[in-house]
Amino acid sequence: MAVRSLAYIRVEARDLAAWRSYGEGVVGAAATPDSDDDALMLRLDGRPWRFRIEKGEQDRYLCAGLECPDETAWQQTVDRLKAAGVAVEPGSAEMIAQRHVRGLVSLADPAGNRIELVWGNVVAGTPFVSPVGVPAFVTGEMGFGHVVVPTTCYDETRRFYKDLLGFGDSDEMRVHFPGAPPQGLGMSFMHATGPRHHTVAVGEFPAPAGLIHTMVEVPSIDDVGLALDRAIAAGVHISSTLGRHTNDKMISFYMRTPAGFDIEFGCGGEQTVDWTTVTPTFTIKEDLWGHIWDFGA
Repeated sequence: MAVRSLAYIRVEARDLAAWRSYGEGVVGAAATPDSDDDALMLRLDGRPWRFRIEKGEQDRYLCAGLECPDETAWQQTVDRLKAAGVAVEPGSAEMIAQRHVRGLVSLADPAGNRIELVWGNVVAGTPFVSPVGVPAFVTGEMGFGHVVVPTTCYDETRRFYKDLLGFGDSDEMRVHFPGAPPQGLGMSFMHATGPRHHTVAVGEFPAPAGLIHTMVEVPSIDDVGLALDRAIAAGVHISSTLGRHTNDKMISFYMRTPAGFDIEFGCGGEQTVDWTTVTPTFTIKEDLWGHIWDFGA
């Protein structure tokens, strides 16, 4: 297995001020002092940033930074990708410095979702302080959370993450949205080497903003409830009410970002220390309770 965790995501945005208000005032992230008119960096922990919002002509997700534990694992993964015929572009010195990593290549999965494969844990050296009092985000060796990316070539995309990036199966399900085929649409949840239930998931349905959702985790249900109150007070679209997932046991709600994809804000996610002891599951019912969806707005 190669990838350990989700290091960061990058987003393009027309309105950085809207993202700053949302990121600080609703999510509880902290904008870095070196944010400027071209890019807003949001911290969740001791890393220099976990969200990089870049000024642009569109509102959309750009890419995920997937982190390998060390240079050896990173180079082995790069070699495996090249041997499989995947186009791998080395990162420039400027990109590497900007991402606060020690090595970087960029590539795309079979569905066209962009990935920056990185290694090197650079720390900010100053404590994370949430502007709205979030005590902490659950990160560390698990990374900051997970991403759920869209695909129109489900099996090929799933094999790519497993065979070339070293992910393992955690859970699979069929999702029955209105208008979906009778067999439902596939969703595959895959874990990295860290203990988080899934770091990447692929969904067999479109996402106009480029991402279905990303997730951040906090220590307690009170932290989740306070975030829900902040989101409602700010007029943020609530894509799903509070609920608890069957597969990873996360208690969470979903809210729309200024870029059009969702953030899952949750607590209590299941963790696994030794993946060799785990049998992947197939989930029939997505939630133990809650998570009533509203895809509008």
